[in-house]
Amino acid sequence: MDLPFLSKWRKRHDPAAGVGVFPDSDSDGDGEGAGGGYAALLAECELLRSLASRAGVRLDDTPASLEALDQLVPRWRDDEEMLPWLGNDAGLYLGTVVVRTVPGTGWRILPEGRPVVRLASGREVDVVLEGRTWAMTGSPELFQAYAEIAEA
Repeated sequence: MDLPFLSKWRKRHDPAAGVGVFPDSDSDGDGEGAGGGYAALLAECELLRSLASRAGVRLDDTPASLEALDQLVPRWRDDEEMLPWLGNDAGLYLGTVVVRTVPGTGWRILPEGRPVVRLASGREVDVVLEGRTWAMTGSPELFQAYAEIAEA
């Protein structure tokens, strides 16, 4: 349904700029609160998984799936409303792959609610920023970002 007043309102307001996750008081800030629920929540990436599925790409939380995403034709760049959401999902998926495949890594929720991946070295990587950059420009590729994170 097309609602003209809503279209005009959307044009005047910027799209979402990031992902905010607010841990409850039981969490120690590592993103693993009660039962690791944050990791599962961050791994959902519903928009990205839907887009990948329609393109025949299976997202199985492996580095190979990041390579497959890099090969998709970026038709989403024509949709300014979808772009930031897809970028957030791509970053969260990148983080999910890192956390599940690189020993010593985990999610950390910053005080303002932003999720980052903490490496064994203590370095924190803003994977959502990486995902947004990939969605908008295609560079760096998700697999390349993964390889650089995994090397660290």
